[in-house]
Amino acid sequence: MIRSSSKSGSAGPVTLAVTLGDPRGIGPEITGRALGIFLEEYPEASVLLLGDDRHLAEVTQSLPGSRVRTEATGTPGLSSSDLDAGRVSVEAIRRGVAHCLEGRATALVTGPVHKPSLRAAGVDTPGQTEYLQALTEAPSVGMLMATETSRVEVPLRILLATTHLPLRDVAEALTAERLSEQVQLLADGLRRGWGIAEPRIALCALNPHASDGGLFGDEEARILTPVVEALRASGLRLQGPVPADTVFQKLLDRDVDGVVVPYHDVGMAVFKTLAFGQGVNVTLGLPFLRTSPDHGTAFDIAGTGTARATSTLEALRLAARLGPGLNRVHEGITAGNI
Repeated sequence: MIRSSSKSGSAGPVTLAVTLGDPRGIGPEITGRALGIFLEEYPEASVLLLGDDRHLAEVTQSLPGSRVRTEATGTPGLSSSDLDAGRVSVEAIRRGVAHCLEGRATALVTGPVHKPSLRAAGVDTPGQTEYLQALTEAPSVGMLMATETSRVEVPLRILLATTHLPLRDVAEALTAERLSEQVQLLADGLRRGWGIAEPRIALCALNPHASDGGLFGDEEARILTPVVEALRASGLRLQGPVPADTVFQKLLDRDVDGVVVPYHDVGMAVFKTLAFGQGVNVTLGLPFLRTSPDHGTAFDIAGTGTARATSTLEALRLAARLGPGLNRVHEGITAGNI
């Protein structure tokens, strides 16, 4: 168990812990290109880069050495197995978390990983978000998809109340406690990260037409509406439950600052349609901010030079901007299992 020993997120230069992701994917190449731009834009920022030694050497060739430190987490072969690649990826994540918790980094930016590789390396969580929660022993986390530069020129902030679940399990997972927790995570993130004093949030319904008075399910009346009423009574500016076919128009019209959706694909379909390649996966609820690009490893185009680095660049920018405000390591939050 590791306890944070120094303050982070205070005024001054920002240091980002950055993992390269799966060494067989596009993570290393897009991270290198994105860092070249990011370090020019943020002259006071520095980076602690974590990944396999071969790609670290390639990525850092054109980067300013005085502002980039590297830490090798393994030496996988050119034709690595899921196990070998997974071990390198997992060790990079673990060390990145440790650096953030010890105050050596303000925020964590993770490259794309292959979920079967994580599983092969012994990680029994569905993905990085859940693994980070386990490593830090955070009581709750939220997966927020965010962009300030969508194709419709409107900021998008969509939090997924449930993440990697089969659709048949979603209704059972949508408890009042979970929904209340997720809405409050988003509200807290918007306040401390984005500086929105009184966030306006919409809660997306689960059933078609918000169940139309019980014709298509009862979750809205039984679970969602009581949550909205309770959080409104506590002072939160919350709308809903709003049907899925209209709730995102509220974002586009700037009537709300963020939307909480009940399950993965209802939010991701909209988000990636409007912001693919520009979006950022933000983990709320950790002792520090974690961001990641909005795409996967793209093994099929790795090494071809065709992968776009825009989402990784946005993840770096967002981490530098929001990291200090969302860093709570100085509060003495305890981490474990690292």
